[in-house]
Amino acid sequence: MKKADCLNSLIYSQTFRFEKLILNEIDNIPILKINVPEMIEQETCLFHRDISNGNQYFNILHDFIEQGISLRKAAPVVRFADGECAFYENDLGCNGLYQQAESVEAIKKSMPLHIEVLKVLAESGKITPLIYPGNTQHEKKGFFSFLRKPKGDNSASKFVEFLFNSNIELNRDNYLPFYVVYAYLTSKSFASLVDGRKICIINSECNINSCIKWFERLSSYPNITFTEIPDSYMATKWGSIKEKTLNQIPSNTDLCLVGAGIGSLLVCVDVATKFSIPAIDAGHVLNMMNGREDKSNGPRLYTIHKDKKVNERSS
Repeated sequence: MKKADCLNSLIYSQTFRFEKLILNEIDNIPILKINVPEMIEQETCLFHRDISNGNQYFNILHDFIEQGISLRKAAPVVRFADGECAFYENDLGCNGLYQQAESVEAIKKSMPLHIEVLKVLAESGKITPLIYPGNTQHEKKGFFSFLRKPKGDNSASKFVEFLFNSNIELNRDNYLPFYVVYAYLTSKSFASLVDGRKICIINSECNINSCIKWFERLSSYPNITFTEIPDSYMATKWGSIKEKTLNQIPSNTDLCLVGAGIGSLLVCVDVATKFSIPAIDAGHVLNMMNGREDKSNGPRLYTIHKDKKVNERSS
């Protein structure tokens, strides 16, 4: 396989395919109405050949989390979008809504650890990258290409290439579509699973009362604790606060929800490994629970269920 053709090779070999992610009870229409029309492209994502539909992916994630809780088994789930893609290209474009890295040098210094932890995630958890036709486009070169502004976003293709170069392969067991995580964490299935369980939220902020009300709307009553982490540079500075953070998490925790930006990879894998539990990179869903969707620049795809309204908040 040529390194530059990693994603194309996965598709041409029919190991993966592009297909619209349709999930029961999810209604994306309100989200699409308030965002740019191009966002609809993100409903089409990568499917493994053994997976017939989106609901199967949803059930795979549910079973994975359920077993992680009941069997006390490490079950990290980490999402990768444009920020992560930039980070793994040593690009400070990773600093979007939040500050992720102080410098290119800081990224390069942290890269060996990220690759090491990515390999653990690939073996024991779920890699959930945002891959859709719009971010797998390569610039088309032609005789007059120098006259045109380069078009196309190939960040996802580069991320898959980065994984390949790091000897990490996406497969049926370790891959999930990005938005399945959002759909699951906002579902009644997840709320029912954690009812009465002990959840620790690992984030820079947490309005526990808001989170309690958020779960109550789904008839769920977990015991919620909070472990605070910095709001910036978690991707490069996790090592300096790792032990302190892990020591603050209650030992009887059943599941952790993590909001650490690009650093969520490191946090989720270390937490899941130490406590033998699921640790899920929740990101935007934590903002929803806190009543702070504004921190995500508004609502996201696959977070609105058909019995909910787009403007329903947890505050």
